[in-house]
Amino acid sequence: MTSSTTTTDRGVIGGLSTLDRFLPVWIGLAMGAGLLLGRLVPGLNSALEAVKIGEISLPIALGLLLMMYPVLAKVRYDRLDTVTGDRRLLISSLALNWIVGPALMFALAWTFLPDLPEYRTGLIIVGLARCIAMVLIWNDLACGNREAAAVLVAINSVFQVVAFGALGWFYLQVLPGWLGLSQATLDVSAWDIAQYVLIFLGIPLVAGYLSRKLGERTKGREWYETRFLPRIGPIALYGLLFTIVILFALQGHTISERPGDVARIALPLLAYFFLIWGGSFLLGRAIGLPYDRTTTLAFTAAGNNFELAIAVAVGVFGVTSGQALAGVVGPLIEVPVLVALVYVGLWGRRLFPSKEITHA
Repeated sequence: MTSSTTTTDRGVIGGLSTLDRFLPVWIGLAMGAGLLLGRLVPGLNSALEAVKIGEISLPIALGLLLMMYPVLAKVRYDRLDTVTGDRRLLISSLALNWIVGPALMFALAWTFLPDLPEYRTGLIIVGLARCIAMVLIWNDLACGNREAAAVLVAINSVFQVVAFGALGWFYLQVLPGWLGLSQATLDVSAWDIAQYVLIFLGIPLVAGYLSRKLGERTKGREWYETRFLPRIGPIALYGLLFTIVILFALQGHTISERPGDVARIALPLLAYFFLIWGGSFLLGRAIGLPYDRTTTLAFTAAGNNFELAIAVAVGVFGVTSGQALAGVVGPLIEVPVLVALVYVGLWGRRLFPSKEITHA
């Protein structure tokens, strides 16, 4: 490790805004506030659940849209061809997301929860729902490649629509049958999945693209990069914190009433996030990806689409089911763990040559 690398590491972390630098604190407070609201405000859960478009919670959808728009507005869409031509990144991401990730969650769910079939099924559903939302925040904070993240998220979205139902059938019925294990069923349509993708990714993606296109055309790239983006940047983290408060308010009573069950579900989730992120990060380094793309590879592999997993579990098994609780515990564990991995990623930059460490 060179002194210049150390200085660069300190410079990036020290250069973060107050909001970014103390993000773990704000997230902890948001989680606590949500849990308290869910416990102390009578009827809040029902009121939040009642505000829906179809099966999509409107407050959560609003938070996710606010969270994703600023990040997608930062993407330089004229650089996307440099990502689509990187076969190492694309093939590795597809393998990690759609082969390794679901298989790892299946193995961990059966290892840690062999006697709890509802929670086990819920965790397997979480493993099948690949991330298309919060990963953009973690990637940006860890100085990952924004263009690569946008491409990989888009690819995950397409695969999610066409593969989620098939993978659910395979991991809940076919594979357990081959192994002599108990089986479960998952009845969810491709159209239901497509609705979530279109709302949670399609709307902010179009908005981000149009912002850059129109902003650069009317005011120029310098104004867009130095004036517009700094103004909207904090909205992403405000949206993240709002989403966390709402999520935990919706499930605060359930979580606080069943701490033992939450702990049982948390163990395989913790193992999953550390194994998939760490393995992906080491893989990126081993195949020669630069730091920014290695980080993007790791976070897009480790993140999960919790809003989709919760919606599917609630829609198929019911809001009070063990499967739904497992889906809810997903973000309870994922959010603080991936925040911690942001800092691990920034520390891990010293494993890469300094000339490869770039972040636009």
